[in-house]
Amino acid sequence: MARKPVRIRIEVFDPTEAETAEEAFRPSNEAVRSLARLIGRQIARKQFERARALERKQTRQNRSGPMR
Repeated sequence: MARKPVRIRIEVFDPTEAETAEEAFRPSNEAVRSLARLIGRQIARKQFERARALERKQTRQNRSGPMR
């Protein structure tokens, strides 16, 4: 016995029932901003870690350099 595919129903609302476009997209805009903020912080964290690692490497090279 073959199974019938599930159909998805999409309901369309009249503009009178929907809020203004700005209010309708507000939750998704907030989610996008939160995600962008998290991504930005992660990028900044990685850049900071790379800069610190480079500083440590230069410090080690300066200490182990030839003595005069």
